Amino acid sequence: MPSPYRAIFAAPGTKAFSAAGFVGRMPLSMVGIGIVTMISELTGRYKLAGLVTATLALSAAVMGPQVSRLVDQHGQRRVLRPATLIAVASVSGLLLAAANGLPEWTWFVFAVGAGVVPSIGSMIRARWTAIYRDSPRELHTAYSFESVVDEICFIFGPILAIGLSTTWFPEAGPLVAAVCLLAGTWWLTAQRGTEPEPHPRALHTEGDKGSALRSPGLQVLVATFVATGAIFGSIDVVTLAFAEEEGHKSAASIVLAVWALGSCLAGVVFGLLHLKGKAERRWVLGVSAMAVSMIPLLLAGNLPFLAVALFVSGLAIAPTMVTTMALIETHVPRAKLTEGMTWTSTGLAVGVALGSSVAGWVIDSSGARAGYVVSISAGAAAAAVAFAGYRRLTRPALGEETSGDGDGDSKEVREHVA
Repeated sequence: MPSPYRAIFAAPGTKAFSAAGFVGRMPLSMVGIGIVTMISELTGRYKLAGLVTATLALSAAVMGPQVSRLVDQHGQRRVLRPATLIAVASVSGLLLAAANGLPEWTWFVFAVGAGVVPSIGSMIRARWTAIYRDSPRELHTAYSFESVVDEICFIFGPILAIGLSTTWFPEAGPLVAAVCLLAGTWWLTAQRGTEPEPHPRALHTEGDKGSALRSPGLQVLVATFVATGAIFGSIDVVTLAFAEEEGHKSAASIVLAVWALGSCLAGVVFGLLHLKGKAERRWVLGVSAMAVSMIPLLLAGNLPFLAVALFVSGLAIAPTMVTTMALIETHVPRAKLTEGMTWTSTGLAVGVALGSSVAGWVIDSSGARAGYVVSISAGAAAAAVAFAGYRRLTRPALGEETSGDGDGDSKEVREHVA
């Protein structure tokens, strides 16, 4: 591991909570594609699969920020364990309902309950922030490392989920994902030494009251991530259907892994850089690069070409995500940092719901390749929102105390993380 990455693990407890976060985040890349694979295997209906996945994503979009707000107020252990039990029980109910042919409306009920799943990635990044808040360069490296971990999950998660559901039994992928969530959350919350200090509501300053989404800068990030999530959601569903049309459905996991590999490699390199300039500009450039990289997907005539196109597309993902976390720090009060990070996940979840459901409808009506039109349209929307909201990102954050400790440290964070 390069020395900047070794350095961040010098702090006690960092290896343990990062490892727990890896296990707990595997469901991030397994549940959605696992449910799509399960339902397509059981019914052959991609539209139904997309709608169920969209329901889960929308539920997570509503529930996630509320869970994270409670975490900011009461601590990770007290909130994450009961939330995880509810999510795991709901996923189990969905699997039993699908396996036993229960009415389809019950599938949607369980999908809503599964939306209580906590944002483990936000919890891990909050721990890194608590440790390196006053060391911007180390925090940049930590955020980059976590983006790499995200992409590693997306490399192996789809392979595991699709492989289990297509070669073992249809419900196997989501089942293993639920087990990973339960194990990772319990392991993480057992580590009390690195748990960020809670901020009880009674102790909040006037600037900290209300939702973190009051911040104009955060509103731009979340709105852009809705469109970005539509990219992710549509590509997952369309790639699975495209691979099935090509006669190699299980190969979809490999193609999606190549996409994540591109992002992973870009994240590793990005974490080693010490760049100057404004993070806001770099963020807009990253979003624009993701949008442009969608165009070759529509031209893919076979799986190898598609894999190459997705690899190139993935190069813009991790750097953009890392920059997003840095911008959240400068636009959200410290007492609401976990909630602020989760709002971006919420935007992604809403987008995944929209992208997967619309893509499923397009696939059923016009074929798999036409589904990439949804990805291209989502990319264009993301770039448009990013450009339109750029001025909001350059304005001072609301509240008296941001995670960057005011204007001076916020500027320092932007300079170092950029």
